[in-house]
Amino acid sequence: MLSLIQILFLILDVVWWIIIAHIIMSWLINFQVLNLRQPLVAQIWYGLDRLLSPLYNRIRRLLPDMGGLDLAPLIVLLAIYAIRIVITNNIGAFV
Repeated sequence: MLSLIQILFLILDVVWWIIIAHIIMSWLINFQVLNLRQPLVAQIWYGLDRLLSPLYNRIRRLLPDMGGLDLAPLIVLLAIYAIRIVITNNIGAFV
């Protein structure tokens, strides 16, 4: 059972870093450091966007309109962190 928990932690860590990469890439695109007309940048951006949009869209439906500020990635990161805390605190029940 401990192996399954470690695999779950690995999956949560991978999702965490994918979201961080998406956030940093969105900043670099908005500050025009990266250009979406470059094929590699566009391919990575659209791949990350397709991967994360199901998570973000569910949260965006619940959040009020904040203008240009998107809080969905922050909410997902907080949810991942909360899941890790709950699993860590209750690991005795699983072992």
